[in-house]
Amino acid sequence: MEVVACSMGSSTSSLYSALAKTISSPALPHPHESGYNPDNCLDQDQHPVDPLELLRECKEVLKNRPARLHRAFVQTGQDDSRQTAIRVMQWNVLAQALGEGMDNFVQCPMDALNWAERKYLILEEILMYRPDILCLQEVDHYFDMFQPVLASLGYQSSFFPKPWSPCLDVENNNGPDGCALFFNCKRFQLINTTHLRLSAMMLKTNQVAVITTLRCRATGQAFCVASTHLKARSGWEVLRSAQGSDLLRNLRNIVQKVETEKNAETDLPLIVCGDFNAEPSEDVYRNFATSSLGLDSAYKRMSTDGKTEPLYTTWKIRPSGETCHTLDYVWYSHRAFNVNAVLDFPTAEQIGPNRLPSYNYPSDHLSLVCDFNFKDLPLASQ
Repeated sequence: MEVVACSMGSSTSSLYSALAKTISSPALPHPHESGYNPDNCLDQDQHPVDPLELLRECKEVLKNRPARLHRAFVQTGQDDSRQTAIRVMQWNVLAQALGEGMDNFVQCPMDALNWAERKYLILEEILMYRPDILCLQEVDHYFDMFQPVLASLGYQSSFFPKPWSPCLDVENNNGPDGCALFFNCKRFQLINTTHLRLSAMMLKTNQVAVITTLRCRATGQAFCVASTHLKARSGWEVLRSAQGSDLLRNLRNIVQKVETEKNAETDLPLIVCGDFNAEPSEDVYRNFATSSLGLDSAYKRMSTDGKTEPLYTTWKIRPSGETCHTLDYVWYSHRAFNVNAVLDFPTAEQIGPNRLPSYNYPSDHLSLVCDFNFKDLPLASQ
């Protein structure tokens, strides 16, 4: 299939026109707090869109933008199990309404953030790495872009918006932002999804999590994945700590429930992704690192000592000044998973003096991509 050059005018490629039909179809109902788990995987008689074709189209649309940031995988384990590896991608994609309306990236030109092209930058990043599991935050175009396009690529998904999303305060917004979790339905079967509104000091907060239990179709192995986004900004460390403790408590209950149902003798493995808005020095980080769930941070494996987080996962310039922080993490059950590889980060020179977002990167947060495989343990599903 030949990809036709795609402009931002009235003409589009035949591939994206096909996706546009999906996008223009009646919207899915908005989720309720009790949970929203549609089986939006492709039917067996449907053929997913070729991701390479869509990737070529993205590159064609973006041909006038600067070259994208160069990143490479760093091997962190001796076992390269490519056939059985589970690739997990964590990314705060930057809500469109916030990027254009509230976040004040003073060094980023407004036309670099126009949705007509920025959505292709986001899709290109996802298609470059082809994750089996994709955890996203600040998603405010779930129903008209992420869900239909990724469903056409073979992903099943669930989305939970923030109750009082700041996106709703922006004129011409696209609805609330929230957390979303996508998985390749050819590789995994959905067991259960929980939508969690995080609590702090017995009170519900504006932050949420999506927690999904999956079963690997090839091995029968069950495991749990979560996508979350904790409260932002300095001064809210105590609230973030309480939110993290609430998430850990709920994860523990979900693991125990599945264990009871399956008569398991060992823990259900966990992968917890998110923008925690917390540096490693904060209590919420230490609470995850010392949890009885046996969690470790995958990106520590990239450091020479195996104990240090990256220097940054977000780098931006606002009116208050330049900020460079490590806020995003991929936690995993270290007794159950090996970390085979992680995607490294671009250098300061590659990112450029205007930092993120930019013409060649669509978010103020860098994506985290990890390749896992199961250790040979007698876990619940075996």
